[in-house]
Parts: sequence; C-alpha cells; structure tokens
Amino acid sequence: MSEVKTPVATGGCQCGAVRYALYVAPENSHVCHCRMCQRATGGVFAALAGAPKAAFAWTKGEPAVFESSNLARRAYCRDCGTPLSFSYNMPEARFYVTIGSMDEPEAAPIIIQYGVESKIGWVKFCEDVPSETTGTDPKAAEFFAKMQSRQG
Repeated sequence: MSEVKTPVATGGCQCGAVRYALYVAPENSHVCHCRMCQRATGGVFAALAGAPKAAFAWTKGEPAVFESSNLARRAYCRDCGTPLSFSYNMPEARFYVTIGSMDEPEAAPIIIQYGVESKIGWVKFCEDVPSETTGTDPKAAEFFAKMQSRQG
C-alpha cells in the first residue's frame, strides 16, 4: 500500500501550468541579494523557502530548468516565466521555492538575508533580520570558489 502524503504548503506559477507541494513546513526562509539571484528573479533580491528534496514534489506540469551555474539550477514556468525554485546540485541540499509563488507566502517569514555584499543601497528591507556576506564562512568560500556562472 502506498503512502499518501499531505502537503503542508503549496504553490505554483501565475498561469497555473506548474504547481508544487512541500510536505514539511518551509525551512530556512530567506532573501538573497547576490547578483545571480537578482538577475534570476528580475528583482532586487530572491525570496526563498526550503525543504529537504525528498519533501518536495511538482504536482502539476513540468517546469523548465536553467542551470545558472555549475553548482545550481533554477526552475521556472515555460509558459508565463514565473521563477519557481532554486536548488544546489547536491543530494543533501534543500530545495527552495520562491516565496512569492507560494499560495500562502505568510507561512514563510524570512529569518536571514544572504549575499548582502550585493544589496542595492536604496533597498531598505527587514533591517532587523540577520545578514551574511557570501563566502565569509571558510566552507562556503571553498564551495563558491568552484562556481562557474552561466548567466550572460
């Protein structure tokens, strides 16, 4: 008998062609101000909420995927262009969805800001939320040193 999972959070694109489900509460909700996230979303930052890869599923349609670097992939709706997800190419890494694509984005309050070295000066947003500069942790610096961007 197969196990039936009940979604804890759901979301999808603007046109409804692609839908997803998280089977755990969103984790490590954050914004990233790095240039790659800015360009990927067309915004001044990316807002993302995660779950273990095994606790995530596409439930309707199949998104298009862009490998923005040799380390990460970003999914989006090929019909309407909505940015939907971000994930590192590592089995143990979380799978992140864009908070704005969630049906109930209020369920994913951000707890940290990443990539603040690229934060646009006029952006005044969640100033009381902790922040982190990319690559300050030695393990993260080693990981990001291997990155080869595939953005134009």
